[in-house]
Amino acid sequence: MASYQKCWRFAAIAWAGAMVVGAAAGCASSSAGEPPCFPPPYSVEPSEARPGEPVTVAAPDADCNPRYGANARIQIGVADSFGAKVVSTTSAMNDGGGFSYTFVVPARTAPGHATVTAVPYNVDWCDDTGRNNRVAGAAVVQLQRASCVMPVKPLTIGR
Repeated sequence: MASYQKCWRFAAIAWAGAMVVGAAAGCASSSAGEPPCFPPPYSVEPSEARPGEPVTVAAPDADCNPRYGANARIQIGVADSFGAKVVSTTSAMNDGGGFSYTFVVPARTAPGHATVTAVPYNVDWCDDTGRNNRVAGAAVVQLQRASCVMPVKPLTIGR
């Protein structure tokens, strides 16, 4: 198994652990004095596709109030089995973190295990600093530090 595949698998496991830590710390409104909340988990459907077929990356609103704003964006990336970036774009995301973005698998995508990432664009989405970076003037709050490993979802590219 290639080392980058092991790394991506480790990243996915570490991300899942980070989400558990985030949930344990509580997901409260991001108003002044309250801890920031983590982005909602996203999905990739279908989990297997061929070049030319559509794939949707989507997330519901968060269970807390992340307050991303009216002009929020989500940054979506897809890397094929060779690690080549075949999709790199931003799309609209609502104030609660919900979004839906559909792309067509590019013809140049290598078959095998691809990875899909989706994180809020131009935002300190991880908030492992112990302060709320999304709300101006927010009071410093005590948080449990969380892993900032990039969240990754698998996508199998067929021939």
